[in-house]
Amino acid sequence: MGYLLYGRPAEEIEIEDRILAHVKIVILAKLRRDESFALSFEHDVADGSGRSTIWLHPSIPLQFNFLGSRQPMINRAWLETLVVAANSNDGLRLLPEPPDVTTGPVPAGSVSKK
Repeated sequence: MGYLLYGRPAEEIEIEDRILAHVKIVILAKLRRDESFALSFEHDVADGSGRSTIWLHPSIPLQFNFLGSRQPMINRAWLETLVVAANSNDGLRLLPEPPDVTTGPVPAGSVSKK
């Protein structure tokens, strides 16, 4: 499990490393273009269930902490699904991973920035 730390004081949002790696790419691409957007996620049952939405803005501190040291393979189909969600009125959501039917998984460092 990794953490997305957002704001001051930092709000810790626990997200599995593989999901966090994909979400990081989408978030950084949007913030690099100076775009603000919403991120919605569900709380674990151990934390009382429910869901939250935060507003991501380039001026608010953001940090990605990964538990694992290896970068996962990136699923291009999942990235595309997450980008479409991030650009929608509802904002980015932690959606399940679809099969990668495009070019197959690629190392995280080799994904092109759009």
